[in-house]
Amino acid sequence: MTATNDEHYMKEALKEAQKAMEMDEIPIGAVIVWGDRIIARAHNLTERLNDVTAHAEMQAFTAAADHIGSKYLQECTLYVTIEPCVMCAGAAFWTQIGKVVYGPKDEKRGYSLVSPGLLHPSTEVIGGVLEEECRSMMKKFFLGKR
Repeated sequence: MTATNDEHYMKEALKEAQKAMEMDEIPIGAVIVWGDRIIARAHNLTERLNDVTAHAEMQAFTAAADHIGSKYLQECTLYVTIEPCVMCAGAAFWTQIGKVVYGPKDEKRGYSLVSPGLLHPSTEVIGGVLEEECRSMMKKFFLGKR
């Protein structure tokens, strides 16, 4: 994938984050790409489902695994609008996802604060894609809460 492709798919993840924001959920969105197709779209549902594990990434992993009929996602790429938390990075490890692309680092809860090596050793990681757009959405959401 090229940087242009990464930006294209991150824009799709941002569309999911927008859906979350409209539902008064923390605006985090994710898509999973297999080949050149989006096979899973998800956003945070923790408030709606009253489930702390209903993060965008977790929802996307479940949908992608169901789509391809395998719990392993080695040939897939996760695009998520912020650095995954420890829980989501742990789940990414177990899926053996091929690549994780995220927007800004999560300075409070990102997995790299706790364990930079938490993802599967074969997983490629790219951070900072459309970082400002992703960060701006989060800031807008939390300013509305204050």
